[in-house]
Amino acid sequence: MSDEISILGKLKEKLIQRKQEWARDGRLLTGNQTMEDRELRLPRGQRLVTDWPVLDLGIQPDVPTAAWSLTVDGLVENPLTWDWDQYMAQPQFEDVSDIHCVTAWSRYDNLWQGVSTRHIIDLVKPKTEANHIILHGFDGYTTNVTLAAFAADDALIAHSWEGEKLTRQHGGPVRAIIPQYYLWKSAKWVSRLEFVDADQPGFWEVRGYHNEGDPWKEERYSF
Repeated sequence: MSDEISILGKLKEKLIQRKQEWARDGRLLTGNQTMEDRELRLPRGQRLVTDWPVLDLGIQPDVPTAAWSLTVDGLVENPLTWDWDQYMAQPQFEDVSDIHCVTAWSRYDNLWQGVSTRHIIDLVKPKTEANHIILHGFDGYTTNVTLAAFAADDALIAHSWEGEKLTRQHGGPVRAIIPQYYLWKSAKWVSRLEFVDADQPGFWEVRGYHNEGDPWKEERYSF
């Protein structure tokens, strides 16, 4: 067992180092952004796929719904923790959106079901000083988004894709979906949503990836 953990650790470190090299080298950047790019459905530098590639840190937590919970806390008036039944009892939200990965693939017309982020915001009532959200995953992953981005009308905490429960490899049982950003901002295996008053760059943001990640601005890297 210890040998297996050691091998996984080495594979994870190798993957992280490779992606940091991509950031330093500006891999995949076209440098051709224009003011009109917002009108493009496919951001520059992206290629369209019909499958759904799997990308992670080499760790895919196995979180059964019976053991799953979501905590929403930090600078909010009404912190909450939901178990699976409480989460599923919330008003269900459905949305269709495109997704864009920093590794240059995009997929159109993804059907999501889950709980809208606006519903969560309405329940917890962020304090005036709260302006960012830190998304935490069961794998230890974190990423940061502004409150405005988190409150977008197409953002949700999703449990299903294309009418089927999210698989473990794609972040199930629950992941974030924030379509306006590259997909690394849509944390998998979500366990906590933390409202904060100061930006806190997450896992990839401190390793050379852009702090916001807007695909139409090609905000892939910070170097």
